[in-house]
Amino acid sequence: MSQARGGNGGRPKRPTMVDVAREAGVALRTVSRVVNNDPTVGPEYVSKVEAAIAALNFRPDERARQLRTGVTGTIGAAVRRIAEVNPELAAIEQTARDCGLTLLAASTDFDEPREREILISMCRQRLDGIIVEPYGENHAYLQPELDAGMPLVAMDRPMSGISVDCVMSDNASGIGIAFHHLSQHGHRRIAYIGDSELVFSGRERAAAFRAALRAHGQPIEGLVHPGPITTERVCAALDTALHGDDPATALVTGNMDTTLTVLRCLGPQAAAQLAIVGFDEVPLADLLQPALTVVAQETFTIGRTAVELLRARMADPSRPVQTVVVPVTLKVRGSGELKP
Repeated sequence: MSQARGGNGGRPKRPTMVDVAREAGVALRTVSRVVNNDPTVGPEYVSKVEAAIAALNFRPDERARQLRTGVTGTIGAAVRRIAEVNPELAAIEQTARDCGLTLLAASTDFDEPREREILISMCRQRLDGIIVEPYGENHAYLQPELDAGMPLVAMDRPMSGISVDCVMSDNASGIGIAFHHLSQHGHRRIAYIGDSELVFSGRERAAAFRAALRAHGQPIEGLVHPGPITTERVCAALDTALHGDDPATALVTGNMDTTLTVLRCLGPQAAAQLAIVGFDEVPLADLLQPALTVVAQETFTIGRTAVELLRARMADPSRPVQTVVVPVTLKVRGSGELKP
């Protein structure tokens, strides 16, 4: 058996198709056809090439295949956080794997310049498509990539400045469900604390809560508190909502981070006495006393749908832009059922 050698101290180099052709005693083109599963190659040649491949421990150059076919078999996901639990990303990875795709993921860390850097880098790597959990206020800089055929799908919220497929939860319906649930349990003064309205989901949820107050003939002043999710800001909002002349007896929290901050600000004793419905599932929510009632997003469905939309766009770049709104589910556990 021949051994491919390199110039670095005689250390064996990675064998090439030229080495395989020499080992098998066939033409280079025959090796290429066997490697690419050409069904017209005679079985005797296939056997020779496969024996040479095994003898040399040859591995095809994936980069060469990608250049030839224009397909990488890899998709990107730019999400806001990786270090913490991210069920949508887990669903994307599983669905991609089921479809024979490899996932390259990066965390934007709620940083607009970092998001831009990551997305431009992914585009330059010529991935087959990219799923984005958007954070930045304007993504128009990606329009040339769209024009060049790069498939993009937004997840959790639309991308601004460009028109791309999107999958997200039914934010307005979720807030309405939470408000109605607390109202049915006798609460007439219900407050909301949520994310900044600079964020699409924060804006949608705060607007839906104001609409619910109006529909029930309730005033808005002192009851709606969107803003940055900081301990200082959330504690101040709680003080306004719960300790005014006409205090709220129930609370809707706008996302998981807000819920956790609210629980820390209240402390176990006060939290156990306040009716709360959180938007987003919260880790260990069933271990709280009482257990936390939440409006849960269908995170696996969102992640799976994002991959499906991306594959559909890859298959048919001219298809109409589609937005999929995924229903939410109320999970009744105890905190949202406390009476005033």
